[in-house]
Amino acid sequence: MKVLLRQDVQELGVIGDMVEVKTGYARNYLLPQNLAVEPTGANLKRVEQERLDREKRAKERIETLKGVASRLAGASITIKAKANELGHLFGSVNESDIAEALAAEGFKVAPEQIALAAPIRTLDKFRVPVRLAEGIQAEVDVWVVPA
Repeated sequence: MKVLLRQDVQELGVIGDMVEVKTGYARNYLLPQNLAVEPTGANLKRVEQERLDREKRAKERIETLKGVASRLAGASITIKAKANELGHLFGSVNESDIAEALAAEGFKVAPEQIALAAPIRTLDKFRVPVRLAEGIQAEVDVWVVPA
């Protein structure tokens, strides 16, 4: 059965693709989930318009994220943590701690977007990469100071 995809379906295709699938897969999954429609003339036009709208929103999102990345690039945050006299932390500073500190500075960043190789366990200054989207990244200065 041929169907026209309204959304991206992993390992099947992207929005606007006309694909051949088994009838049961189309009737029981793709059509009820509104992931695909029958390939009529009106549906072709509607799906094409949806694809164009989606591309426009994606471009706007990328431009917004580039602006956020440029502001983040100059950001510096300070995190207070308990440490011994040698500078080793009692515990560690992780992605969630950095996300909270960035939120306090006015940046909405999810912990999943912060790319720490390992939790921070010493007092010092660190350059931490923040990946906002694929290809859009900024580095933030994180100062870990004694509490």
